[in-house]
Amino acid sequence: MIDFGPTTFFDLEGFEHADLFVDGEAVWTALGSRLAAYFDAWTDWTMAGELHPGVHLLGDRIFMAPGCSVEPGAVIVGPAIIGSGVIIRTGAYVREKVILGDGSLVGAHSEVKGSVLLPGAKAPHQAYVGDSILGRDVNLGAGTICSNVKNIGREVSFSAGGEVIKTGLRKFGAVLGDGAKTGCNTVLNPGVLMGPGSVTYPNASLRGGYYPAGTLVKVRQEQRMVEMDKLRR
Repeated sequence: MIDFGPTTFFDLEGFEHADLFVDGEAVWTALGSRLAAYFDAWTDWTMAGELHPGVHLLGDRIFMAPGCSVEPGAVIVGPAIIGSGVIIRTGAYVREKVILGDGSLVGAHSEVKGSVLLPGAKAPHQAYVGDSILGRDVNLGAGTICSNVKNIGREVSFSAGGEVIKTGLRKFGAVLGDGAKTGCNTVLNPGVLMGPGSVTYPNASLRGGYYPAGTLVKVRQEQRMVEMDKLRR
């Protein structure tokens, strides 16, 4: 039987928000109502980061640790907890119930919603991270989408180990273990769990399911080269 506990995916040692995760419970239980309750219990809404002119802050529950930097044009909607050394670049949209661990990055025109980024995780370029968890030093290639809702609106479930796993969540994107990487324009459909060190080729589209640690997801495309003169005949 596959262990979907948090330690299968992350090294939580020293992570300030490790209490979100419970040993013996599936990793995705850190999202949804548990994440909301975590914010309700948080009481320190200090703003100590560097805010450049043109940053938009909406709501009064935003914590920023010293050493973080938010560039012009970024929008942050609370509640949000932003750790030290975090960079939020121009045009980024950090939208409600987001925890950004120390040294993580939300890049230009990337959107993060209802998600947790562990230290060093990066969504650098035009990414969407919805109701997801990115482990330490995860890197999302440009245009990566962590889709969080099924078109039919049902509970997110996936197949693994010969059985159907029900998450109990209607909104659930992806879990990427420590050091996982996606190629540009990868789509992670609802309920994708990538083990530590897993990698996708560019343009991959992953169905919901479990991809063990060290998995390489390849994409094969047929390409043809035709001389332009032949096309004109």
